Amino acid sequence: MYRMKKTKIVATMSDFRCTEEFVQKLFDAGMDVVRVNSAHVSEEGATKIVETVHRVNPAIPIMIDTKGPEIRVTTIADEYGNSINYRPGDRIVVRGSDGSDLTTRKVVYMNVPTIVRDIPVGARMLIADGELEIRVLGKNEQELECEFVVGGAMRSRKSVNVPGVSINLPSVTEKDRRFIEWAVRNDVDFIAHSFVRSARDVQAVQEILDAHDSKIKIISKIENQEGLDNIDEIIEASYGIMVARGDLGVELPAEEIPNAQRRIVEKCICAKRPVIIATQMLYSMVKSPRPTRAEVSDVASAIYERVDAVMLSDETAMGDYPVESVETMARVARAIERDGEHFQPMIDMNMVSVNHEITAQLARSAVRASTNLPIKYVILDTRTGRTGRYLAAFRGRKTVMAVCYSLHAQRILALSYGVVPILRKQELSDRYHFLVDALEFIDHYRKLDDEDLMAIVGGSFGPDGGASYVEISNVKNIRRRNAEITAHQNA
Repeated sequence: MYRMKKTKIVATMSDFRCTEEFVQKLFDAGMDVVRVNSAHVSEEGATKIVETVHRVNPAIPIMIDTKGPEIRVTTIADEYGNSINYRPGDRIVVRGSDGSDLTTRKVVYMNVPTIVRDIPVGARMLIADGELEIRVLGKNEQELECEFVVGGAMRSRKSVNVPGVSINLPSVTEKDRRFIEWAVRNDVDFIAHSFVRSARDVQAVQEILDAHDSKIKIISKIENQEGLDNIDEIIEASYGIMVARGDLGVELPAEEIPNAQRRIVEKCICAKRPVIIATQMLYSMVKSPRPTRAEVSDVASAIYERVDAVMLSDETAMGDYPVESVETMARVARAIERDGEHFQPMIDMNMVSVNHEITAQLARSAVRASTNLPIKYVILDTRTGRTGRYLAAFRGRKTVMAVCYSLHAQRILALSYGVVPILRKQELSDRYHFLVDALEFIDHYRKLDDEDLMAIVGGSFGPDGGASYVEISNVKNIRRRNAEITAHQNA
């Protein structure tokens, strides 16, 4: 079947290699969503990526990461060259800054003016994803007195994590605001907001989108302990969640990451929110044409957890084997998804906050029917994508064909597990005609027989009226009914 996998692939794109030929190769290899990281691209470069991707295929969704509220070391003073080397036991002081102060061997400035106030004595500060570690020995109103526990080369603008400490950072930085407003103007579908700590951070992004009457969906990146602590409210406020294991792995002991990942995935599925697993999934393929067995197992574990999507970062943004990385991830997904014993539909789970919603109950019924009967596909039409997202949440074994009435709905459903979104460019002439579009699409890739059964989730009151029925019919009867309706309309 079309693209032949239920788990979607998000691939990071850099502007320096973004050509139409390259985008087409990644798409043919199995890429479903293009990600742009605003931390490493200008607005001009990001615009180039969006325009190039949509020239190749306007249905490919674009996700842009904000840089997010993060702590960084300021620029190293020129006299030290590119870096300053420290050894364990070396003493420094840390001061807050607006970013303009230069870091020296004795005084390390960080880009948060309130950092001295917020960090207590005894705290650990991890620099450059934990390559360097300092411990706070004392403090006064102006500075922190610190000692290196793990030494190394400190470079300009390296990230800083302070595990277990809540620091007063803005929900949206000025650069984030500019990129969010850029996203509104440039036909972007998702904003992946970095370092989300609470629902307040999500709401700050949503307020900007609402002010511009934008339909862009927010994906919250979980990257620190505070985000984990507030995961329920973050899920409720977000369209979807990304488990960003890079910074999360700095803040948490490595052995705690798998359980944290699993809990987030389970919560997202129950709340019908798409969930993405990210960071170093096939990292060795930045330089090698083949992944390690451990990396394949990591991707497989995420797929066994039933995530909506897995993500590639450096592998496709700047690696030597970008197309091979996508092909590898797609092969792993297809192989794991063939494990029928494990991939049973999740029709008996407690769907958080949707147990009394009509759409959720109809979606559950359609997935249950496709388990008990030899149904080939589940077909629906949707204005907003909600019905498709609900069907994805139950993780049925049959592919969901979602006929969409807008390009935006088609794009956002490209992130949902097991959903193939199709765009219908014209409004319905009758409430059943979307079925013909779906059958034509399926027939193009796999020949249908007259007796093939379909489970249909539709609405008796048009796409704006929401889902109101589940119907099971074979291809022959669907086509006959459409022919009768068309003849009646033309009479």
